[in-house]
Amino acid sequence: MASVLITDDAAFMRMVLKNTLLKLGHEIAGEAENGKEAIQLYEKLKPDVVTMDITMPEMSGVEAVKEIKKINPEATIIMCSAMGQQAMVVDAIQAGAKDFIVKPFTEVRIKEALDKVLAG
Repeated sequence: MASVLITDDAAFMRMVLKNTLLKLGHEIAGEAENGKEAIQLYEKLKPDVVTMDITMPEMSGVEAVKEIKKINPEATIIMCSAMGQQAMVVDAIQAGAKDFIVKPFTEVRIKEALDKVLAG
């Protein structure tokens, strides 16, 4: 079981992820609406995993990944992208994200991504 910080500007997407993660037996450390909030909550909550939306107001997911990696180079981050954001996903992986899931999410894909990153 991992503690997960969910980052997405859409409340509905946070709810979908939260429900799926809870169903899979994980704990929700917190929820952030944008990159800046994700960084603050990451420092405060020290979650095992961060799910990070790519496109958000105030600070993009890619920028937030870079900042979280400065705080903890070992941080485990899974990007959440919409179709057609491949270039940004590549940027995020280069910035240090460990995996990505594409919206609309499926429980199977979320489980695969979490199992993969938690296994190291």
